[in-house]
Amino acid sequence: MQRTKAHLALFAVNLIYGANYPISKALMPEVIGPSGFILLRAIGGVVLFWIFWSFRREQVHVSDLPRLALCGLFGVAVNQLLFYQGLARTSPLHASIIMVATPIIVLVLSHILIGERVTWRRALGVGLGLLGALGLVMMGAQGADEGATLLGDVFILVNATSFAIFLVVVKPLMARYSAITVMSWAFLFGGVVVTPFGLDEFEHVAWGQLGSGVVASMCFVVIGVTFLAYLLNTWAMRVVQPGVVGTYIYLQPVMAIAAAWTYLAIGFAPPGHLLQPPVVRWPHIVCAAAIFLGVHLAGRAERR
Repeated sequence: MQRTKAHLALFAVNLIYGANYPISKALMPEVIGPSGFILLRAIGGVVLFWIFWSFRREQVHVSDLPRLALCGLFGVAVNQLLFYQGLARTSPLHASIIMVATPIIVLVLSHILIGERVTWRRALGVGLGLLGALGLVMMGAQGADEGATLLGDVFILVNATSFAIFLVVVKPLMARYSAITVMSWAFLFGGVVVTPFGLDEFEHVAWGQLGSGVVASMCFVVIGVTFLAYLLNTWAMRVVQPGVVGTYIYLQPVMAIAAAWTYLAIGFAPPGHLLQPPVVRWPHIVCAAAIFLGVHLAGRAERR
């Protein structure tokens, strides 16, 4: 039952992450700069996680603080800074596709650093997911990549590596602490790092002139993408291995396409945005099926 809940949590996380691409892209840089947006997320994360932590007040060992600091560095600071700097310079589709490197990096790092076993079923699942995601990339190149640049793509790739490191580094901590405790400290350390990078852009936001749609989008990113997604992702790590968590990232291109279409259909994007509604054809559906099958195989490998 716990594994089923963990897989449902991971599906929800990547549904949230997929929706994050077009929503965040529509906000930057016109409404708020990338680094300022990171600071907004960091502040929101620190406040929300520490409020919830105050109800349990789980103490941590001093010897675990360096690892928690690494979680903050790779999982919050480097991860988010490069993600949003990259997203501001590339397209939502490019960003979501490049993130498919994460499961492969996680698989390699978790095998080397914590001895996670790589089975043929898991390798096949990762391979199928990769093929499906790459197929979406090739089709996305026909019009859904407006605004993409090489620098933005490089930033997203480094971001993917940073997140992979975080997934491996955080795993041992989940055997000793709750997800709330781990993420409270991770966001505290990460927030310290991102503050000097985002303070100037944060202060230049015209907060009093933001429309309701923009405020709703910001709330979604802070509460959904920052607090809820990190909480569910980290909680799932208590039950499943990093490689399985990483494989779920293959769902993000599918979710990003669906979210972009929905976001534009309901008229939530601000004027002047670069987002265009993606056209879904049968090849997209085949690629999506390959991704879902790959995630399923990786999950079955975890249960065996």
